[in-house]
Amino acid sequence: MKPVLFASDLHLSDSDPETVTAFLAFLAGPARQASQLYLLGDVFEYWAGDDDDDPLNTRIAAALHALASQGTAVSLMHGNRDFLLGHDYARRCGATLLDDPVLIELAGRPLLLSHGDALCTDDLPYQQFRQMVRQPAWQAAFLGQPLAARKAEIARIRAASEAAKQAKAIEIMDVNATAVVTLLAQYPGAHLIHGHTHRPASHRHEVQHGLRQRWVLPDWYAGKGGYLAADERGLTFHGINQDAAWR
Repeated sequence: MKPVLFASDLHLSDSDPETVTAFLAFLAGPARQASQLYLLGDVFEYWAGDDDDDPLNTRIAAALHALASQGTAVSLMHGNRDFLLGHDYARRCGATLLDDPVLIELAGRPLLLSHGDALCTDDLPYQQFRQMVRQPAWQAAFLGQPLAARKAEIARIRAASEAAKQAKAIEIMDVNATAVVTLLAQYPGAHLIHGHTHRPASHRHEVQHGLRQRWVLPDWYAGKGGYLAADERGLTFHGINQDAAWR
């Protein structure tokens, strides 16, 4: 069985070239040995629209398309930073754009995939913002603006978000356990993989009188990151160091 890989929260940007280099090394290395690669949101630090021809966006699309062309199926999911990523860019990547959440089956085992931000229900201001910006009418109006205006507005929103975080308890920005159990109850027998919180770990939740597993994916910054691999041995975390050496 070729492994299936899961990663999220790369936050790729020109301001963090080490992570870009590490991700490209990952695509040219472990990902080429996989049958599938699932990128569960926040691949980019921000996304202003599929018409943004920033060289980094073009470079990543070409690398993902090359991976898909050699036989690794690539799937993309929206995150809270790149929720405007559309089908045009996914096609450039040779990738499929996923709903959030989405249920897959792996070796007869149901797995529920999500970015994870919808589970942070204690953060009410963020959930209100999320509900607004996921509306088709809001997105159409935003994408109808000139690219420069969109980037300026994104910079303003990001600055406000970072300032707001300073006043929030860390626990508020984590997933709510009741929200996790409520979600898993809708998918009998399924286990959950998500990112967003930047707190890589494995958790167990009692759902409908049975234990379910929840894996939280690591974030990538300054050339450091990691991914979850599923193969015949089960699911295991793998990390990188600053030299992009995989272990």
